[in-house]
Amino acid sequence: MSDNHNESLANVHSSVSTENKTGWRKFLAFIGPAYLISVGYMDPGNWATDIAGGSAFGYRLIWILFVSNLIALLLQSLSARLGIVRGMDLAQASKHTYNRFINFCLYILAQIAIIACDLAEIIGMAIGLNLLFHLPLIWGVSLTITDTVLMLFLMNKGMRKLEGFIISMIFIIGISFLVEMFIVKPDVVAIAKGFMPNMLSGDALYLAIGIIGATVMPHNLYLHSSLVQTRKITRTDEGIRSAIRFNVFDTVIALNVAFVINAAILILAASAFFTNGFFKVAEIQDAYKLLEHIFGSLAPVLFAVALIASGQSSTITGTLAGQIIMEGHINLRIEPWLRRLLTRLMAIVPAVFTILYYGETGLGNLIILSQVVLSLQLGFAVVPLIHFTSDKKKMGKFAIDLKTKILAWACAIIIIGLNAQLVVQQLGEWVHASHSAAMWIHFLVEPVIFAVVALMLYVLLRPLLFKHKDQPTYIPHGLATVIDELDAVKYHHIAVSIDFSQNDTESIRHAIMQGGKHAVYTLIHVVETAGARYYGNEVLDQETQSDVDNLQRYVDAMKKLHYNANAQIGYGSPATAIADIVRKEGVDFIVMGSHGHKAIKDLLFGTTVNKVRHRVQVPVLIVKAGGK
Repeated sequence: MSDNHNESLANVHSSVSTENKTGWRKFLAFIGPAYLISVGYMDPGNWATDIAGGSAFGYRLIWILFVSNLIALLLQSLSARLGIVRGMDLAQASKHTYNRFINFCLYILAQIAIIACDLAEIIGMAIGLNLLFHLPLIWGVSLTITDTVLMLFLMNKGMRKLEGFIISMIFIIGISFLVEMFIVKPDVVAIAKGFMPNMLSGDALYLAIGIIGATVMPHNLYLHSSLVQTRKITRTDEGIRSAIRFNVFDTVIALNVAFVINAAILILAASAFFTNGFFKVAEIQDAYKLLEHIFGSLAPVLFAVALIASGQSSTITGTLAGQIIMEGHINLRIEPWLRRLLTRLMAIVPAVFTILYYGETGLGNLIILSQVVLSLQLGFAVVPLIHFTSDKKKMGKFAIDLKTKILAWACAIIIIGLNAQLVVQQLGEWVHASHSAAMWIHFLVEPVIFAVVALMLYVLLRPLLFKHKDQPTYIPHGLATVIDELDAVKYHHIAVSIDFSQNDTESIRHAIMQGGKHAVYTLIHVVETAGARYYGNEVLDQETQSDVDNLQRYVDAMKKLHYNANAQIGYGSPATAIADIVRKEGVDFIVMGSHGHKAIKDLLFGTTVNKVRHRVQVPVLIVKAGGK
């Protein structure tokens, strides 16, 4: 179960202690990650598909919601197991299994899914603001870009504060729909019949796949495997087993809350619209107006408040997932505010385009389409997840058993099969629609479909055919380079920033030139992954240990050359971590390598050297390396 990787969301990693606690206090220490996941199961995308399903087919699709929830429970528990046992998230595990090109393809697909999810949240927030405050939708969509500030503020306050905010949003949504149920007075017998499976085709199948896509979200599988690592656990068999058990409890409670809220939305639509003859309520705005017409003013106000709370809470988890897949699949790190801004802009553009060219009525269809896109991408997250948690060599005694494996593969087959049926059905409709559409499909759509099918086959078969190739295909920082005898001049206590690149030897050489063999040398490496930025500074997972071991190689090499060296690991923001270590250790000189970034790269990746220079009161030597 030893893997070399970067830490997932490192600055909040293992930031919530679960040790030395028993009973309810231990249970409460583990409560939280699944609630962040659960908001993705009740976001505005779910509202659109649930309202459309309930108004068109009454209670008939409740069983789809129930099955989706069972699938979600199974897959999210596997995601949590992967994060706890291997100490890595789903994207990192993929990086260790597939080559760079495949990881890039998986990253693109996952990013499309996050944009689709963000799109639904943007539209939901804008609609909620429009319904409550009569704010034009185009302005509401534009205003959603400001939630970046709220998200960054909460993340800087720590993981527990973020979880508290999310749980408060869930509470608002839950209370709103509890009151709604008393207002609409649904048919309990009809609801019970809705749990019985029935055959689906045409619009019902399309909506069913949309519900599955809205319920079982691919980015939540990435996110959950990372969030469980916020809990600091004892890395023994019993400690890992206990963490898995408590996280299963957390998942069951949180996702069942999400199921009840989802079911309440569908039941609300069925009771208020289907039974009153309104069979085509696909727009959230129409649902609001009809609620007001049928039940008075209170029901629609509660509906809009819950919608805003849903959109605001969901957008935070989408951002975290975006950071995880970016760093896990392709090892790309940019400033959190910029990553959030780019993700939000990529979702705002199609929403604005839809409003301008198709009018406000097109937003409902756009939300449902976004959920179908999520479902189509789901297989590319589910298949690797099952492979990774089934791997006895990597997971050891915590690999899933045969029964769980069969259930997991059955879920994967259902998801992929429904998606394939939807694609075939949609292509058939396009071909019969017009001859020009058929030509367009043959030349553009079919090659894309074949490429996606080929990618799915590779993702499915590669771990089966090469299961014993357990060496990671990509080592994030590279291996420590060999240090030869170095000339030196004097200094007293010198800090050297290390990034495991070819720049390290030159940085250490310049430090030695300043301090000689009588100085103390502190080698600093900062774990700056998504996990480091959000999870804390007391990390014990495999990824951090890899960095510690790598840094220790430099220390050992220097000691063999009779230099007094020690290692320090920092977490999160490089500039803040380096400055804190410098002050704590009493360093009087810093040597840092410069990568020669140009202005655009400095904007994207941040200027660590410049930030450190302003945060410390000691000289900083910048060793200029060849830039690209």
